[in-house]
Amino acid sequence: MEMINRIERWGDTHHPAWMDVVRIGLGVLLFVKGISFISDTARLSHLISDMDFHLYTVMAVHYVAFAHIFGGFLIALGCLTRTAAIFQIPILIAAVFFVNVRAGFSYFNSELWLSMITLLLVLTFTVIGSGKFSMDEWLKNHNN
Repeated sequence: MEMINRIERWGDTHHPAWMDVVRIGLGVLLFVKGISFISDTARLSHLISDMDFHLYTVMAVHYVAFAHIFGGFLIALGCLTRTAAIFQIPILIAAVFFVNVRAGFSYFNSELWLSMITLLLVLTFTVIGSGKFSMDEWLKNHNN
């Protein structure tokens, strides 16, 4: 537990202000991706069923869409950023290593690159947190 607290303190003190713009962009991207998954659930369930994923495909589709929509919204606001980012990690690992790798490593596989960059950013915000311009910071300063 002490290690987690030290990582949080380090992340809070080493968070440049320009990363808040990146956090908001990441949140909007995840939110839009979640909306696109909801609008085309047949494509998402086809992607998940191709993975030979032995859980219920419908549950996985709803988890991905729900996590992207609400997690993206929370990340964009800077509210519970670390928690919302943690919920994105299994989805993005599956997207990078199980779904998009089948299309091959090429410059033309834009979904693979998008998934890899998003995974890297989600891992970054899991460590550094939401930053100075966030709802978490506002609530911390205006709690009284």
